[in-house]
Amino acid sequence: MEHLIIGELSLTIEDVIAVARGEQRVELSSSKEWVELIHKGAAFLDQLLEEEGVIYGVTTGYGDSCLVNIPAHQVHELPLHLSRFHGCGLGENLDLVSARAVVITRLCSLARGYSGVSFELLERLVWMLNENVIPVIPSEGSVGASGDLTPLSYIAGALVGERDVYYQGKIVPIADVYAEKNMQALILRPKEGLALMNGTAVMTALACLNYKKAEQIALASTYITALNVLALEGNASHFDEVLFAQKPHQGQQYIAHQLRDWLNYQVQTEHQTSRLQDRYSLRCAPHIIGVFEDSKTWLRQFIENELNSSNDNPLIDPIHLRVLHGGHFYGGHIAQAMDSLKIMIANIADLMDRQLAQLVDYKMNNGLPRNLTGSTADRLPLNHGFKAVQIGVSAWTAEALKQTVAASIFSRSTECHNQDKVSMGTIAARDASRVILLTEQVIAALSCASVQAVKLKNLNSQLGRVLTAFQQWVLQSFKYVEEDRPLRKELQMLVDRFENLELIQSSILTENKE
Repeated sequence: MEHLIIGELSLTIEDVIAVARGEQRVELSSSKEWVELIHKGAAFLDQLLEEEGVIYGVTTGYGDSCLVNIPAHQVHELPLHLSRFHGCGLGENLDLVSARAVVITRLCSLARGYSGVSFELLERLVWMLNENVIPVIPSEGSVGASGDLTPLSYIAGALVGERDVYYQGKIVPIADVYAEKNMQALILRPKEGLALMNGTAVMTALACLNYKKAEQIALASTYITALNVLALEGNASHFDEVLFAQKPHQGQQYIAHQLRDWLNYQVQTEHQTSRLQDRYSLRCAPHIIGVFEDSKTWLRQFIENELNSSNDNPLIDPIHLRVLHGGHFYGGHIAQAMDSLKIMIANIADLMDRQLAQLVDYKMNNGLPRNLTGSTADRLPLNHGFKAVQIGVSAWTAEALKQTVAASIFSRSTECHNQDKVSMGTIAARDASRVILLTEQVIAALSCASVQAVKLKNLNSQLGRVLTAFQQWVLQSFKYVEEDRPLRKELQMLVDRFENLELIQSSILTENKE
């Protein structure tokens, strides 16, 4: 397994995901220049302490308590108090993959060399990732400025031996892990508690995961749309190249191009065999999915810029030997990205919901059986096929749409009005995660329904390589419905596969392009 080198090069969303999923180990750069940069920052802080310099969060209290001076003999206790009093997170814990994403995201930022941390701290974070000893992080309690203080305190707390971790499939006190491995807990140096906690790692880690899952949703919804155009005998001329050349949104054009290819669109014959105009949920699919496709560039830019930034406070300039007090902990760009992303993805859920409404309704499905039931003859009146699945899709879609109110507009003044304007970026990222999961449930249901519809119309021979590959991918988890049966296990299996990014990482993308 190749190691991801931390310290010299910028990381990508894909790097974070590979480490989060345990597919890549990490190691610190051996570059002499980089190692020296890290040591310079820590040494400069030591020098300032010897000279009795005033440094926020090192020789002063935190936040509104910055006017409180910490006696020199207590400075080394301050980081421990910071991690302890922030140990008040609530809500569901981040799962292991998400928590690993948080650790690699924080490591990436601290390794830039402008946080004044020691080489030993970076080494311990690397050890956590490679040994899969990962802090258990409650998901709630961050206002997104000053960064993700409370959730990130669970990394600091684990380092000093005081919190729980995921380890060997269980949640255990990290003190037990240290004892098992005959290791000592880390003693945080002045500024290291603040450096670990006063940053945007939780929201940024979730944003990385959300971005890649959103890419997969866009891909799956395009496959599904193509299948539904076939099953509903739709008009593929709605995706004509000349038509889309007249509206130069590149993402929208790309989705239309995919649909043309996968439907084997032929200009000269299409108007002879298809209805003049389909309902909007087929005709306008590129205009809906394409919004995300066109937004990918700026979404990635926002997320990866944050990922590769020094976002705590104060920053320690190891080159010019300055302490820089600022507000880089403010997660405004991630908040904007996630608030926007959840709207785009919820719109795709709504698109899929409308397509399913066509598939199951005999009044507008062009000859498909009611509710896509596969039963025939005397069994037909008894069976109800996908009727309840459509109700479920309506519920999941409604909940996804409900979650799209922007979190970033709900800034609250807090912490004695020191934090009087905050980003709510972590709430935005968590909302986006929820919208994505609900949409994955919708996509799972539509995958089954679309494959069922194509089968009922005897169109399997017309699918081509790409759509056949997607059909076979779905059929790994789903069996055609003839007699009514519970579908929960099959749907959940598909949702789990989407959550694990199996579709976007499958050979469909690399081997089955037409």
